[in-house]
Amino acid sequence: MHASQGRSAGLGLALASAFAFGGSGVAAKPLIEAGLDPLHVVWLRVAGAALVMLPFVWRHRDLVRSRPVLLLGFGLLAVAGVQAFYFAAISRIPVGVALLVEYLAPALVLGWVRFVQRRPVTRRAAVGVVLAVGGLTCVVEIWSGLSFDLVGLLLALGAACCQVGYFVLSDQGGADGAGGADGVEPPHPVGVIAYGLLIGAAVLTAVAQPWGMDWSVLGGTVGMDGTDVPAWTLLVWIVLLATVIAYVTGVIAVRLLSPAVAGVVACLEAVIATVLAWVLLGEHLSAPQLLGGAMVLIGAFIAQSSTPRTPRTPAGPVVPGSGAAVADGPDGGRAVAEGELSAGRAAM
Repeated sequence: MHASQGRSAGLGLALASAFAFGGSGVAAKPLIEAGLDPLHVVWLRVAGAALVMLPFVWRHRDLVRSRPVLLLGFGLLAVAGVQAFYFAAISRIPVGVALLVEYLAPALVLGWVRFVQRRPVTRRAAVGVVLAVGGLTCVVEIWSGLSFDLVGLLLALGAACCQVGYFVLSDQGGADGAGGADGVEPPHPVGVIAYGLLIGAAVLTAVAQPWGMDWSVLGGTVGMDGTDVPAWTLLVWIVLLATVIAYVTGVIAVRLLSPAVAGVVACLEAVIATVLAWVLLGEHLSAPQLLGGAMVLIGAFIAQSSTPRTPRTPAGPVVPGSGAAVADGPDGGRAVAEGELSAGRAAM
């Protein structure tokens, strides 16, 4: 696949991932309003996705021996960490504030790339981040409920750091990640996701204690803007679309683009979530929110059109999902230690 084609494919997958992740709140909110605890909904999401991905756990069992630190980091950070920190944060501060702090992640990703990996970051990418974060302040209408609860803000920042880990760990296996010119085969992205979900489900089981959940809610109907829908259909939406598809497309997108660029494109999740809430839940957008959405779109485009790292030049065809991209460029052989990565990320 030509470099430009790989970049276009990566952008498409990043947008698909943002759409899939963005729909999770719309599907989860009716279940929560029907009586399920938010943490129980998170557990259902991750545990259900882990069950779907079980066949891939067996197929890629060699990863347990070859990449144990990567799998543990992805499960604790990229799956369990973001969810746990975010839901703990919104119990103390407004949802909009928590979401804004969490989506400072693209700026933190650029900081990781520039100061930890010591790779150049273009001014265009930085401008894109500034516009995207500024737009998010309008999308979530931060001025409508700001509360300086120090613990709550720190928890939201923890979610942001975990989201950084999602992008950084997802990059392992790309051309300038853990696999590359030294001949080491990169880890298969689907295998990493499968084990991450399994580990995340185990951690969340201990935290959420689902044996106390009101399971009867899933057998009834819930309301979506005046329309009754079966609760189980929303659960399927959360598990398959908002988790399995979202993670698979997101991880592959990071490998085809870069953590910095994919991180900014992922800011569209907040815009998509707001639009879906408008259409499906009757939560109307205000003029500032529309303006903020436009700023996020422009910021994501500017960052995507820049190249904040040494370009990846595949030695052969890059097959989405194969994790087989090998770089022959000057930066292709440089890998970041798995231990360092897992320490720098507090995950999703």
